[in-house]
Amino acid sequence: MTAPVPAASSAAESVDQALYEVRRKIHPRAVTGRFAWWRWFFVWATQLVFYGLPWLPWNDRQAVLFDLAHRKFYILGLVFWPQDIVYLTVLLIISAFSLFLFTAVAGRLWCGYACPQTVYTEIFLWIEKLIEGDRQKRMKLDQAPLSARKAGLKAAKHGAWIAVALWTGFTFVGYFTPIRTLAAEVPALGLGPWETFWVLFYGFATYGNAGWMREQVCKYMCPYARFQSVMFDHDTLVITYDARRGEQRGARARKADYRAKGLGDCVDCGICVQVCPTGIDIRDGLQYECIGCAACIDGCNQVMDKMGYPRGLIRYASDNALKEGLSFAGMLRRVLRPRVLVYTAILWTIILAAGFALVERVPVKVDVIRDRVTSRPDSEWAENVYRLQIMNTSETPRRFVISAGGLPGLAIEGGEPEVEIGPASSRMVPVRLGVPRANARPGANPVAFTVSTLGDAAPIVVTEKASFIVQDKP
Repeated sequence: MTAPVPAASSAAESVDQALYEVRRKIHPRAVTGRFAWWRWFFVWATQLVFYGLPWLPWNDRQAVLFDLAHRKFYILGLVFWPQDIVYLTVLLIISAFSLFLFTAVAGRLWCGYACPQTVYTEIFLWIEKLIEGDRQKRMKLDQAPLSARKAGLKAAKHGAWIAVALWTGFTFVGYFTPIRTLAAEVPALGLGPWETFWVLFYGFATYGNAGWMREQVCKYMCPYARFQSVMFDHDTLVITYDARRGEQRGARARKADYRAKGLGDCVDCGICVQVCPTGIDIRDGLQYECIGCAACIDGCNQVMDKMGYPRGLIRYASDNALKEGLSFAGMLRRVLRPRVLVYTAILWTIILAAGFALVERVPVKVDVIRDRVTSRPDSEWAENVYRLQIMNTSETPRRFVISAGGLPGLAIEGGEPEVEIGPASSRMVPVRLGVPRANARPGANPVAFTVSTLGDAAPIVVTEKASFIVQDKP
């Protein structure tokens, strides 16, 4: 006789079932419409930039190149050095405030249209549809037993996915190693170990995320889905189902008097669920899994057109708009609320300040490193040796003259008072300063180096402070 299962064990099993849901593969249905057009616009726009930018020439070099080996970062006509990390910080701040602003206005616009996960999932789904067919054909193929036809279709699909993924990884590495050099090394199998690793790693990530994991990345791996609600308020435009208009749901003939039967506009066709890339039912309310792609809006509008009903059963609307019955113009008037205005003001202040800093950026940088303290045999003359790292951040060669001041009688005794530095290059210049002991006090004395350009119509002058150490007489 089998012993009864303890109640505690049964409870534990039910908890396990609640915590660990078996993934159900989602086969999104293709949809057309205004928002689908916008999604594909951003697919083309982002990928033309991503795949095309490394091949764009600029001043006999790659237009965008992050040369980590030489610690130079080329972006069109600008050259950044590690000392310019403040610009990266500003870029990250601008990106963060842009995300806050867009989310406060209209929810997950980034996720729905421009996020790489969304973009590559769209591309991989298009390949899958092209090879395996529409939603119904793909579902039947997955349920069918293994056959030569099924194996061939699956192999073709995954082969195409892998090709796109590897090309994506190759392009990604092309932003850090000149892409034309990479293109010449690949046929000869001459890629270095790190280049090979990153091509394969980034390609594998693209293939796994867009081909296999898809909505799982958005639901479980992306942190944005978890904290997006703190950026929403009751006037944020999100994708909503108008329950007042749609309920009660039910099937009906196109010309039937459904109002007399107590039905709403929702015909319960399930199109909104079938087109959703995360497999949710928007009619259950806003859910964290919703990425804001608006595919359900396009799908529902197509059904409304066929039934002869007004569009907008599923639409962009705010919580207050649904409760108060606001028109679209009324919703837009509430867009300019304090939170949005503050985000906008901060964002534009940072953008304008960063733009001004870039325009006024001096293309010369100087770092001073004091090397050692020396004395002449007569001990009446003190000397310090310095190393000046002069960086020419522009892409034209320049000649510089070095001078120093701050103490009476201070003079450059050794080194090169004039140096020439090539485009986007730096040079370490040793400089020896001397001063009579009578003109300086023992200890640290403030001095300054001045580096000026020669031959420019408007000379560039950079001054860098340093300390001159005078030791007590032996």
